[in-house]
Amino acid sequence: MILANIFCLLFFLDETLRSLASPSSLQGPELHGWRPPVDCVRANELCAAESNCSSRYRTLRQCLAGRDRNTMLANKECQAALEVLQESPLYDCRCKRGMKKELQCLQIYWSIHLGLTEGEEFYEASPYEPVTSRLSDIFRLASIFSGTGADPAVSAKSNHCLDAAKACNLNDNCKKLRSSYISICNREISPTERCNRRKCHKALRQFFDRVPSEYTYRMLFCSCQDQACAERRRQTILPSCSYEDKEKPNCLDLRGVCRTDHLCRSRLADFHANCRASYQTLTSCPADNYQACLGSYAGMIGFDMTPNYVDSSPTGIVVSPWCSCRGSGNMEEECEKFLRDFTENPCLRNAIQAFGNGTDVNLSPKNPSFQATQAPRVEKTPSLPDDLSDSTSLGTSVITTCTSVQEQGLKANNSKELSMCFTELTTNIIPGSNKVIKPNSGPRRAIPSAALTAVSFLMLKLTL
Repeated sequence: MILANIFCLLFFLDETLRSLASPSSLQGPELHGWRPPVDCVRANELCAAESNCSSRYRTLRQCLAGRDRNTMLANKECQAALEVLQESPLYDCRCKRGMKKELQCLQIYWSIHLGLTEGEEFYEASPYEPVTSRLSDIFRLASIFSGTGADPAVSAKSNHCLDAAKACNLNDNCKKLRSSYISICNREISPTERCNRRKCHKALRQFFDRVPSEYTYRMLFCSCQDQACAERRRQTILPSCSYEDKEKPNCLDLRGVCRTDHLCRSRLADFHANCRASYQTLTSCPADNYQACLGSYAGMIGFDMTPNYVDSSPTGIVVSPWCSCRGSGNMEEECEKFLRDFTENPCLRNAIQAFGNGTDVNLSPKNPSFQATQAPRVEKTPSLPDDLSDSTSLGTSVITTCTSVQEQGLKANNSKELSMCFTELTTNIIPGSNKVIKPNSGPRRAIPSAALTAVSFLMLKLTL
């Protein structure tokens, strides 16, 4: 009997150690079913290496060709293919804006996701990886160049948009690509055709994708005190060629044209994901991330949905694509809602104002620097260290909490603030989830000690 108990005990111990050593156990129960996303080009390569995945992917693409979602799901082979792909890296893959094979990546993404939604969605999920970095360094530069903190009399006389253009001319890459799109967009084709809009759009995309943001954003979002400055800001993208047309199309029709192109569709979806007004955040921006919104706005320039300032007002910031809701019929309410995401968007307006003023959001502000439309408390964020400014996946609020103690030389009460800073910096957040997992805490640390305690107790009991 004792031998049998010892055998059972050893078997139990062996299985326990095996389970603790498995990857799923090391990840903790919160990570069950979650996969780190990869870009869609790589995911396609992984799928192609597996016969089951590659065959199901081909089947799904055939199912989606010329069929609506309901027709596709009525086919058992299509259903089976979809179920297999939902467990593959292809289903969760994302793309990076400006990546080498961006168009190919987006084609792969939409080849799966276009047929998985119920009809035409108003807001589509962005195919791009979420932006987790902040523009604190660029906001700091914008503050210096815009004259924030300088003599108000001197600052008021400055044309910050002209200063931004001069700064661009001092950078070889910025000067070259800016001169290129100005030349192309100003080149008249015939008396009836003012320019080649397709080539103008391409040159604009190259400029905003290849020139660093500290130059492009300063030209797009410069703060103005007079109409001459605001008009220069409006003329940045040469709107007579890239933006305006003889007539304004219906906004929903323009959206439909945009969604036939994978790049334009992706940039529009990304704009909605990062600039859609949120009334649950301090700034009205998702995750209080100005950079994500400004980057998404700039990313639409050079496409059919190109936005621009509607007038030369230095005080009121109103942007819009070149469209109207005339002739919308029974879709007028949807059209107006779509247009308001540009013309009456507090997130976008606050982000543009913040950049022009050289400020970023601080979730625990003491001295707000400008009044946000929906979120009245905004202040300048301390510049980040070089190793955290663009590569960190932590929010600005976490970084501000940590740097505020270090930079100001304050002593935390009983080290409470410092300990919280350390806790936040060593916390992992699952992308796309609200679950938080601390690396050195949680069930996987408790399980081994509990198991060993139970084993020791059983062995002691057997010996007795």
